[in-house]
Amino acid sequence: MERLYQQIERVAATDATVLLVGESGTGKELIANAIHQASMRKSETFVAVNCGAIPAHLIEAALFGHEKGSFTGAMRQHLGYFEHASRGTLFLDEITEMPVDMQVKLLRVLESGSFVRVGGDEEVKVDVRLVAATNRDLEVAVKQGNLREDLMYRLAVFPVRVPPLRERGSDIELLAQSFLQELNEKENTQKVFSRSSLDVIRSYSWPGNVRELKNVVQRAFILATDTLDVEECISDFASKKPTVHEGCLNFFVGTPLADAQREIILATLKHYSGNKRLTAETLGISLKTLYNRLKEY
Repeated sequence: MERLYQQIERVAATDATVLLVGESGTGKELIANAIHQASMRKSETFVAVNCGAIPAHLIEAALFGHEKGSFTGAMRQHLGYFEHASRGTLFLDEITEMPVDMQVKLLRVLESGSFVRVGGDEEVKVDVRLVAATNRDLEVAVKQGNLREDLMYRLAVFPVRVPPLRERGSDIELLAQSFLQELNEKENTQKVFSRSSLDVIRSYSWPGNVRELKNVVQRAFILATDTLDVEECISDFASKKPTVHEGCLNFFVGTPLADAQREIILATLKHYSGNKRLTAETLGISLKTLYNRLKEY
């Protein structure tokens, strides 16, 4: 983490494009914001966009804006995220979820510093510092066609690996205590962790990383009278939810076979970006069987 902080400090002083790579829940948006706050652009706007949350047919207008009358419902000119972030920082999370045809247009903007609004014909110049993030392996994303190779190299001017929580040692307990302190101050309470809870916090793998830790602490806080029982909150949640890490699907012992089969099928389908034929071939089942399973789920 000290190395990560040093990287943030060094790159923040520049306008270099940054690519954050790390698992879900590791705090990539917080790091992007930290880069912005430590930069010369800190007095300007920080705009965070989740590329996976914008429908494919709307993402161009969302990023670059549109002119009045450019499509049904466009009653007035609309400025996109790039213009809202002008002179500031634009954070594009889940960049590998952006449609490939939009990645071409994003690459052009990064190279030229200009774009054309949807329905317009006039180039708009922008001065934006871009920080992108993904929770995917970059080489795998390129091979599967989810990320253009030329865009990957353009984004990764300064790549930063964000470590998962399980690699951060004693940070885990410090973060848990910090989250509990925030809740105590907010609710005017003096709740504490049980000794067994601290042991669990240190030993659990935290597949959901910092986000999962914060949520578990909050659930335990809500249920506790004076002393938090974290183990109960983890087991209630984790026993029902498998995790995906570096292409591996992890289950807790005792997971019902029907649930395991469901998660394997859905995870494989997601891995192959919705390609049902390839999913069926990989799993060794017929395409008809796959469709039947998906209809059932």
